[in-house]
Amino acid sequence: MLLAVDIGNTNVVLGIFEGETVKASWRMQTERRRMPDELGLIITGFLANRGYRPEDITAAVISSVVPPLTLAFEEMVERYFGRTALTVEPGILTGVAVRYENPKEVGADRIVNALGALHYYGGPAVVIDFGTATTFDALSGSGEYLGGAIAPGINIAAEALFQVASRLFRVELTPPQQAIGRNTVTSMQSGIMFGYIGLVEGLVNRFKAELTALARPGEREEIKVIATGGLGDVVARNTTGLIDVVDQDLTLQGLRLIYELNQKQ
Repeated sequence: MLLAVDIGNTNVVLGIFEGETVKASWRMQTERRRMPDELGLIITGFLANRGYRPEDITAAVISSVVPPLTLAFEEMVERYFGRTALTVEPGILTGVAVRYENPKEVGADRIVNALGALHYYGGPAVVIDFGTATTFDALSGSGEYLGGAIAPGINIAAEALFQVASRLFRVELTPPQQAIGRNTVTSMQSGIMFGYIGLVEGLVNRFKAELTALARPGEREEIKVIATGGLGDVVARNTTGLIDVVDQDLTLQGLRLIYELNQKQ
């Protein structure tokens, strides 16, 4: 079985694959100072809880935006599973042509998401990942990664408001019934949630217009919008037809595809 690990700034997402199927997945908080043995005990515990043993893991693939944890996970895989992990980094095959000015600046998770989106949904497409930051990535009809946008994640935006405005307090991050708040709680929920949804709508519409203008003759005209990460379901429910697909396994599937692509060398 393949162990896939996506190390983000807030959470680490792990999944195990049997063929193309995600058999189990977990989330854990990102803690930059964790040691390989700590990670090994946590992850073997996750596996045991689902009835799997360390020897069931025959391969591992890692993407990371947290360099100190990359090394810890690589060592953990070696020590607890007896395998050398494939880490998504410059020089490995991704199957995606990157048209960024400096391709090395593109986060590994964004390339992984791009590959998953192109494989399962095709291009042109807009991929939105609701994580610590919310990233928007544009994919051409011919399968190129064109670039994107990076916005503060909703939790970062909300925390900034709570910390800087001394008379405001933390509220549940859920959309209220109407945009016009009648008290402080619903007013804050409206500003945070509907304001954020408006940000998403605005960027997606701009991306669609630019992708349409860049389309080459014969390319598919329909632009798919694929969301992954924590807020994908919430935004999809509160917009009309903006998001075509919410795929919470997109990053894990992209990691599986990269692993398989690099075994064919």
